[in-house]
Amino acid sequence: MIWRLIAVFGLVLATAAGRAGPAVADDPPFLAFGVGVFDILDDETAADFRVEYRHDQKLWIFKPWAGVEATSDGAVYGAGGILVDVFLGRRLVITPSFGVGAYADGGGKDLGSVIEFRSQVETAYRFDDRSRLGVAFGHISNASIGDDNPGTEILTVYYSLPLTGLVD
Repeated sequence: MIWRLIAVFGLVLATAAGRAGPAVADDPPFLAFGVGVFDILDDETAADFRVEYRHDQKLWIFKPWAGVEATSDGAVYGAGGILVDVFLGRRLVITPSFGVGAYADGGGKDLGSVIEFRSQVETAYRFDDRSRLGVAFGHISNASIGDDNPGTEILTVYYSLPLTGLVD
């Protein structure tokens, strides 16, 4: 499963490398708020809440992100990684991301390791003020570095607030 997600991520990155242009060069940093369903494809579902900082500085096509999520079952995951914004016209933004972080299950699902990897694809609508409303599908697993690797999938609705106008 993880290798398929990596292959899809690579394909999207290759496409993004050819599409990066002036429309994306001036996008601000974002504070993204998310709410969703943790473990949506299995039987230990819980509400999922997230806050992420998405930087505006790029290294080639990659931008860093960092965030924390918590579930209604008491699980907490803090992570950071890279993302790529792929613009399909002026309004539609596809954002694949990858990251690594530390996971504590609390009373929630045991993912088999403290170290967990997240891959995610988000599709968002970009408003005139550059804020975004999107939906994301993500996968968190330990990539078999632990004795057990059940993994989980999360469906999240995001609102990304541009920070440039708030701090200028």
